[in-house]
Amino acid sequence: MTYVRLLWAFFRVSSMREIQYRTSFIMQALQSLIGLGTGLAGLGVVFAHTSNLGGWRPTQLLAILGVYFLVGGVINLVVRPSMQRFMEDVRLGTLDFVLTKPRDSQFLISVREVQIWKMVDVLMGTVVLALAVTGLSHSVGFVQATGFAAALLAGAIIVYSFFMILATLCFWVVRADNILVIFLAVYDAGRWPVTIYPGALRYTLTFLVPVAFAVTVPAEGITGRLSGGTLLEAGVLALVLLVGSRWFWTFGLSRYTGASA
Repeated sequence: MTYVRLLWAFFRVSSMREIQYRTSFIMQALQSLIGLGTGLAGLGVVFAHTSNLGGWRPTQLLAILGVYFLVGGVINLVVRPSMQRFMEDVRLGTLDFVLTKPRDSQFLISVREVQIWKMVDVLMGTVVLALAVTGLSHSVGFVQATGFAAALLAGAIIVYSFFMILATLCFWVVRADNILVIFLAVYDAGRWPVTIYPGALRYTLTFLVPVAFAVTVPAEGITGRLSGGTLLEAGVLALVLLVGSRWFWTFGLSRYTGASA
């Protein structure tokens, strides 16, 4: 419960800071609406010429778009800003203020920065996903809902762990934040199911940059396309990356010399 209270405290403090700039909310809403409009327009163009794309029907691709906005919103809500602040602290030598706190340092650097306006993307993704579910040819039962929840959780862990590993590189690389920008650029490919991409690119989006497990696999769960083997792969990969990111963080932290260097 202590960590839940800490998470809420970080969210509340960030909210009070961000709410001073209410114009940011309007700009974020406009940006999100434009992004959604672009995504829907893309679907419209595709399905004006075909009834399915790689076996995916319109409502199923709408579900992918919803998951894309939902996961992307969470990334930009807390993961990306927290990691960017962490890397800035390493460059300035101010990470010491976090390390001296009587709580787990990895947890603290992972959640202490929140950009509340990104909740717009989270809410928008949820609405789009709900609309897609109502348009599916089959009802979403307990099995599909459970598969979706499990795949979404695994995908969130995979993305967080991947971000954590990339951010930890800042102990050795001065501008590691550029790597995060590259990841977010590649994440745009998640608007479409990775199964439509050619072999090499599909492998890259599945294992090297795990966009597939973040977007496509959860969408497969809610649309009834998810196999037990794929869900198992997602769970194993999530566990491996979570443990690996923890080890890499500990290893990197042992190389940190602080502000006194």
